[in-house]
Amino acid sequence: MKAKKVMALMLCAAMVTSMSATAAFAAEEKEDAATEESADSTAAEDPTAQFDGLKANEAYEFPMMVKSFQSTYWDAAQEGMKKASEELGVTYKAQGPNSESDIADQVNMINTAIGSNPVGLGLAACDTSSVQDALKTCAEKGIPVVTFDTGIADAPEGSVVCEVCTDNAQAGAVAAENMYNSIKDVVKDADGQVIIGEVNQDATAQNIQQRGTGFINKMIELLQADGKTVAVSGNEFYVNAAEGADADAKDADVVIQVAVPAQTTVELCSTEAQAILSQENCIAVFGSNQVSAEGVLAANANLNVLGSDPANGDVVGVGFDAGSIIKAAVKDGTFIGAVTQSPLMMGYYAIYALTAAANGQELEDVPTEGYWYDATNMEDENIAPNLYD
Repeated sequence: MKAKKVMALMLCAAMVTSMSATAAFAAEEKEDAATEESADSTAAEDPTAQFDGLKANEAYEFPMMVKSFQSTYWDAAQEGMKKASEELGVTYKAQGPNSESDIADQVNMINTAIGSNPVGLGLAACDTSSVQDALKTCAEKGIPVVTFDTGIADAPEGSVVCEVCTDNAQAGAVAAENMYNSIKDVVKDADGQVIIGEVNQDATAQNIQQRGTGFINKMIELLQADGKTVAVSGNEFYVNAAEGADADAKDADVVIQVAVPAQTTVELCSTEAQAILSQENCIAVFGSNQVSAEGVLAANANLNVLGSDPANGDVVGVGFDAGSIIKAAVKDGTFIGAVTQSPLMMGYYAIYALTAAANGQELEDVPTEGYWYDATNMEDENIAPNLYD
């Protein structure tokens, strides 16, 4: 009997020890999971944290395909590339066609770069559908691609390892919200139909598509919340992509009229903008990037209808990006404001992402926001660095 009691006590002690060990292990697992969750949360809050302490394993060289050199936007992006390359000890070669409409030229440049088997490729595609074969080749060759400025939602699997882009739907919505604050009383008191114009430089680049559609969808939402019926007319892509329009163009309280020129030039954007602005019932217009916003301003040079007092008949203009022409228009009230991206930081983080990818690191996308600026906040510390000339 005594032996049985001893055995029972020994078993009980073993069970207690085992339970204590299991509890300790569970607590350790929980702590590790919490640490991992915290790290994931930090990365989600700040996707640039994935580059902390990054060093290049070799003196990499990256071809960086920009959309063109016709806009100072791309000069700012290259400044970011330069800064990052100096910090990391890598090099890059920026290449691009003369115009963002020269899609075939950019594709040829991309294919030539791929032929040299680079350790990584930076890409801001003029036309996302035209680079599919090139991306497929990159996936087959194991060349990591980092897209910047413009994402490629339908990229071949394994080709794009990171996207460094503005949240363009959000940025377009910011433009709509700020425009609507200026025109809502005019819309409310209108006796008949009114027109809100949008000029997009193209309907092929994903960033322009998302931005233009983001503006349209947010404007529809705001108008309908105030009891107005809305139609979208003009360019077929944007008409089909719009969500929630509830009326025909002939019957709607408000028509969002969308124009896209045959080629990406300020002159042709100006022609499209003039056709919108010359309509008597046009109350506002949005130029969705630097080229189209400058086109709107060029149109206004002939018509002189833009201004910041819609109650007295001014047409409200909103731009996008920066550059000296747009900044001057915001300062003098020709535009009530504009939305800026940070091309400098997109170029900067594209180089960081390519370096990490060349090192073999797995990456998360790096989204950036669009920020509203007007004459009152252009000198603010979080706005001024993004207002390139």
